[in-house]
Amino acid sequence: MTQPEEMTIMALDGHGGPEVLVERTAAVPRPGAGEVLIAVHAAGVNRPDVLQRMGAYPPPPGAPDWPGLEVAGTVAAVGPGVSRWREGDRVMALLAGGGYAEYAFADQGSVLSVPAGLGMVEAAAIPETFLTVWQNVFQRGGLRAGETLLVHGGTSGIGTVAIQLAHAFGAHVATTVGSADKAEAARRLGAELAVNYRTEDFVAALGGWRDGRGVDLTLDMIGGDYLARNVEVAAEDGRIVQIAHLGGRRAELDLFAVMRKRVVLTGSTLRARDAAFKAALAAELEERVWPLVAEGRVKPLIDATFALTDAARAHAAMDADHIGKIVLVTRAGAR
Repeated sequence: MTQPEEMTIMALDGHGGPEVLVERTAAVPRPGAGEVLIAVHAAGVNRPDVLQRMGAYPPPPGAPDWPGLEVAGTVAAVGPGVSRWREGDRVMALLAGGGYAEYAFADQGSVLSVPAGLGMVEAAAIPETFLTVWQNVFQRGGLRAGETLLVHGGTSGIGTVAIQLAHAFGAHVATTVGSADKAEAARRLGAELAVNYRTEDFVAALGGWRDGRGVDLTLDMIGGDYLARNVEVAAEDGRIVQIAHLGGRRAELDLFAVMRKRVVLTGSTLRARDAAFKAALAAELEERVWPLVAEGRVKPLIDATFALTDAARAHAAMDADHIGKIVLVTRAGAR
């Protein structure tokens, strides 16, 4: 397959609000050893993209300097040493950056098949979100059937997937959301309890949930003063996994409360992990989760789609009220 020499990308003209995302052209990359070049049909928009836009989350060395951590499309070319993928295969991929473009390259281990029956828009909303949830809820967090999970930000892209996967694997889920509509959406996804944090104190609301047993695992992207409250609602031997700090990076904590309950606090980021780690994570996701996606039991919730060249509007939507994922669609994806 012959690729064009240039492609459209959405670059950052400085750092700041959505308006710094501007249309540019760049050379179409050529895949190196172990790499796959993807003709992008759709690209997911994620909170780390917003942080990169604001200058708070630079790409790792070697990654393109424009945003985009997940794409779906067709294989355009493969580099030396790639055996699984062929030109024309329908794939999705986790990237270190550069997804806001008509072509993107990925390490072969971070490329995943598109489950049967799934469209490119839905596929583009999967890699970053599903891999993040699988790593933090099931690997680091060790969630098991019958346990309780608290998800903060239950109608975010991460939150909607965490609720669905935890419910599918037999856990009991509570979540915090910002409106009555979001509470209803979370319940439809499988949450047993949805607390509107604008009108209720989640600590009080969780006091009698599941006979007051406490929360076995909390997935938190808020940080700040939520940390002490997460410890307060934790069960004995409870776990807290921190994946972001939208409410602040610093927190005051009563260490005796942690000791008394034997609480484990951990956290992670995915973008900077090496290719081998991401490949193992992707393989486990295909084995354990793809059957659920193929059956329709779990799927990304799409809030809105925008043309690639409307990335600034997509980021404005991210900064506003939304439920689920926002996805960019290229000219190839729109055909």
